Amino acid sequence: MLMNRIPRNLWACGSFGDLQGQLDRFIGDVWGECPVPASLGYRVDVREDAEHVYVEAELPGLTKEDIEITLEDGVLTIAGEKKLENGEEREGYQVRERRYGKFSRRFELPPVVDEGKVRDKLKDGVLLVSLDKREEVKPKRIEVIAD
Repeated sequence: MLMNRIPRNLWACGSFGDLQGQLDRFIGDVWGECPVPASLGYRVDVREDAEHVYVEAELPGLTKEDIEITLEDGVLTIAGEKKLENGEEREGYQVRERRYGKFSRRFELPPVVDEGKVRDKLKDGVLLVSLDKREEVKPKRIEVIAD
């Protein structure tokens, strides 16, 4: 299973992500701006089938120009920056939970991935990265021949 190949510190556990958000809000209340860049983390689903590995990331409000995807030595990195909208002020908020700034996450991929065959698509704030598996690891159907 793919998740077993991704070190736990590289993918979010449900309740840990909630705890991280609460901690970020507390730090923001005490120090104003949240000094923890990890607070800009985004939710990701990683799955695989017989022929592909898929990484889907929720990146609402971002355009393709805001996102950088790299794949090197079996590590997929999704990075970018969420910028404040023009004219948006930092003062006067009663509640401010949305985060802005640079973000980056890395995913160690299994060795079955063909690094030369990667596709991505951004639609409605969801980035889908599709990685083909190498031909030699894809399941092959063997036809039974009768005498």
